[in-house]
Order: sequence, then structure tokens, then C-alpha cells
Amino acid sequence: MFSQTWKKYLPVIAILLKRSATGDQTVTLNNTDFERAAGGRKIKYSFSQLQLNKGRINTDAKHSPFAKELAILMQEDDNIQKLLVGQYFEFSLNNQFLFTIKNNAPEAEVVVETIEETGEMESEATETLSAE
Repeated sequence: MFSQTWKKYLPVIAILLKRSATGDQTVTLNNTDFERAAGGRKIKYSFSQLQLNKGRINTDAKHSPFAKELAILMQEDDNIQKLLVGQYFEFSLNNQFLFTIKNNAPEAEVVVETIEETGEMESEATETLSAE
């Protein structure tokens, strides 16, 4: 029912997915687009915790058909599918049509040797060489 409306916003969503690495991204959607697509029916447009982990929808939570339709369209779009690989995103839409994207992917851990550890390794190597 809302696929045409969501497709209109997919390019914007793709840009926000790219930017989400630096922080949460929000955009206000046009409520009249969704109200026209609903055809006068009373529908709850808001949703929260729509989670896509590595491009797959979280099945633990129950999602509205409105939110599921967005998830399916994002999974079918080639450009967005490339952005979803290896990432963990959370999407929400409130009653004021404020669409939020959170990138919850764990940051890569960087292992750094301290100077003390390096010094200990050098002294062990020196002792081994002098013993020979």
C-alpha cells in the first residue's frame, strides 16, 4: 500500500545510512504523502525498533505492516542492500513523521601495544641473545 511512497524516500534513506556512521540521522517525512497512500483509512504510522542486522530484519519484535514494507523495500534495493551488509541499523518513525536512523554496529576494536609491553619484549630478546 505504501511501497510507492517509501520508494520516493529510498534515495534519501541511502544518504542517511551512509552518514549514520558519524551519528544518528533524522529527516522529517511529508505526512500528506502517507495519508494519500492510505486512502482515508486510519493507520498508525509510527513505529520504533525496526532493526536490520546485516540486512536481515529482526524477527524477535513484532513490526507493523507499515514498517515491514519499508524493510522489504530496503532489502530489495541494490544500493541500500550494499550499505546494510555487515551493519546493524535501527529505524523509527514518530507521530510527527520524524524518521530516525541509528547505526548500532559495534566499532572495530583496535589493539595497540603499550611502550611497557614493547620494552619487556625487547629485554627478553636481549637476555635470550646474551645467553647464547
